[in-house]
Formats: sequence, structure tokens, C-alpha cells
Amino acid sequence: MKILITKDTMSEIYLDAVRIRQKVFVQEQGVPSTLEIDENEAYAVHFVLYTEDQKAAATVRLLPLDEETFKLQRMAVLKEYRGLNLGAAIVEEAERFAKQHRFKTIELGAQLSAEKFYQKLGYSAYGEIFQDAGIDHIHMKKDL
Repeated sequence: MKILITKDTMSEIYLDAVRIRQKVFVQEQGVPSTLEIDENEAYAVHFVLYTEDQKAAATVRLLPLDEETFKLQRMAVLKEYRGLNLGAAIVEEAERFAKQHRFKTIELGAQLSAEKFYQKLGYSAYGEIFQDAGIDHIHMKKDL
């Protein structure tokens, strides 16, 4: 397993991230593709986890909100790779990246079905449930 990182929206790594997100969010969850790819793509840091046989299996992006806070977004694991702790591995890599770049907090909007996943990784929920792309979410954050 290896995790590659890019900010280059013309790179193969980024294109692998988009392919994963299209399968998970657009095809599986019915999120409109016009919402899935947004104006923040070029500002975000994109992570893609590759399996031992070089298959792109999971992705996440970090969007800087300010000098101390990243927003973790677009975390997705392809269906055939779920249950293998790849989601935790890629989130932990994103956290390492944030710490190395002296960020202090990661915030995210978790789908309610993923709230327990993020709690196990040390994130705390706050605020009211909200809708994003027609799916219930909860705000969560973690101090690094």
C-alpha cells in the first residue's frame, strides 16, 4: 500500500481521485456530478491510496480554510476495498501531512453513516445535522 499526494489537477493521481469519487459519490450515492467536482479542486491537496497491485482504492482531499485549519473532504473508499482499514490509513496520512505543515485543526462534514468511523479516529461532532447534496451530515473536528 502506498499513498500519493498531489495539488496538480492535471496529474494521474488527481484523475484517480476523481474516478474514485465518481464511483462512490455520483454512481453509488446519487450526488450530482456538478456538485462533486467544485471550484476548490485546484486549492486542495489530494491523496490517493494505492493497493499492492497499484489499484487506486481510496481518496481524500484537504482544503485549507486558513493558516491553521484544513477541511477534510471527499473521503471515499471503493466498495470492493471497504472493511480493510484503508479509510483510516488515508485519513491518518492526511493528518500527518497537516501536522508537518503546522496546521492545528482538521474540520469535516461527515455523512451520518460515517460519524462513528471519524469518532474512532478522534474526531468530535458538534452543531446541528445539516444536508449536503441531499445527504445528512454532522460537523466534526479534531485538534492535531
